[in-house]
Amino acid sequence: MTYSIGQVSKILGVTIDTIRYYDKSGILPFVKRNEIGRREFTDNDIHLMRTIVCLKNAGVSVADISKFINFRLQGDSTLTKRYNLLEEHRKDLQQQITDLQDTMSYLKFKEWYYKTAVDAGTETIHFVKGTNEVIPNLAEEYTKHLKDENNLDELKRFSNVKDYRNK
Repeated sequence: MTYSIGQVSKILGVTIDTIRYYDKSGILPFVKRNEIGRREFTDNDIHLMRTIVCLKNAGVSVADISKFINFRLQGDSTLTKRYNLLEEHRKDLQQQITDLQDTMSYLKFKEWYYKTAVDAGTETIHFVKGTNEVIPNLAEEYTKHLKDENNLDELKRFSNVKDYRNK
């Protein structure tokens, strides 16, 4: 069975313009055209394109996606190269996820900070008396709050937040 560019767009959840961009970028060399020049996609093409979309969503550059596709078209002799490329990008993506989780943890801390200030009607509850400097043990107060709430997952994540490590 073959699919039109519009059908593939719906199947993959990407725009037709995105598919055209991928084609112009050279990362769809496997897609054939019919006698009037329209792209005709096969089930295997859609499988490869799903891989491309996944890689793109993971932040992989078009150049690296192109390498991967070219390796794929070369066959089994490039299995290790493909594996290594995917492993490298998986590690990069995992680091980005970890960084985002740390960022989320810090934002939750700041939400707690402002929620408690709003509840108290003043931010000074977090200040050294007579100054506008945040109290040095504020992280410990938040840690106690997380323990009291039995939020152990967030407590573990908060311990990874760089500003409060080793304190």
